[in-house]
Amino acid sequence: MERLRQLKIRQLARTDLDQVVALDAAITGRTRRAYFERRLAAALRQPELHVQFAAEEGATLSGYALARVLEGEFGRTRPGLRLEMISVAPKAQSRGIGRALHAALETEAKKRGIAEFRTAVAWRDHMMLRFLAPLGYLLAPALILNCEVHASPMGAREGAAESPSRDKLGDPNDWSAPAANDFEQAARDTADIHLLKASDIDDVVRIDRHITGRDRRAYMQHALDEALRESGVRISLAARKDGITAGFIMARADLGDFGRAEPVAVIDTLDVAPEYEHHGIGHALLSQLFLNLAALHIERVETVVASNNLALLGFFYGAGFAPAQRLAFVKTLDSPKP
Repeated sequence: MERLRQLKIRQLARTDLDQVVALDAAITGRTRRAYFERRLAAALRQPELHVQFAAEEGATLSGYALARVLEGEFGRTRPGLRLEMISVAPKAQSRGIGRALHAALETEAKKRGIAEFRTAVAWRDHMMLRFLAPLGYLLAPALILNCEVHASPMGAREGAAESPSRDKLGDPNDWSAPAANDFEQAARDTADIHLLKASDIDDVVRIDRHITGRDRRAYMQHALDEALRESGVRISLAARKDGITAGFIMARADLGDFGRAEPVAVIDTLDVAPEYEHHGIGHALLSQLFLNLAALHIERVETVVASNNLALLGFFYGAGFAPAQRLAFVKTLDSPKP
């Protein structure tokens, strides 16, 4: 307990990189320097979107916590904080350091007017589950879905297939059953798909506003900026039909969040313009995304869907997604003071 009283919680700094990488390697048995370099660089570039703390005892880093502000991902309507990683050195565990780091995250969240935490944990990660339970985390009303890229009917091996009927029910964010036609084609051939560009921002905001009824330009601009900067893993896409932007997919390569060992693509937003519902735009975007992921050797893609959004669940199930072996959790903080 004496050493715990000497614990200092502070903002994570660029100079902590070596110690963070070493601590992570001691826990996971592998080195993930590139992942942490990207995370720290992103936090310095966009501090308003990142919350990162270090636990220090003397000159030694005993632990750290990484979290990211949720703005509009997964159809969100209010800001939240996504707890992506909280780690404590093996020799320093069971002394309250993890709780101290989480308390610092809560304090910062309240300062920012954020009243909700989100995270995800493998159902077999008993240590993390025991950590979250006394902190007040509950199962979230959402399902984490994932799909192996090569196992999906939308994947790189997708063959020519007849499009489903225009009358097929779509999902609330997309409603993208392909239009009927009298010839066979791959889903990605029903629209002109290209990497999302900075010049697409106005179309992205327009489509999102039609669907959500809200102007989320700030979120869309942040997401687009992040997609463009991560040049090595640019996987966000836009679809054009009849010369008009008909839909887009915001996705990112998750190279280590939540302690994952293998790279995963995460779909944050999939929107189709109302006038192109049931024209196959959503399937075309997924099909091209899976093709690009295969080329990048990213073998799995993931998203989060509200458990009562049956139409959207049906859309993703039809594309080969299934419940992941991870659970979604939520923690609501006391209302922040005005």
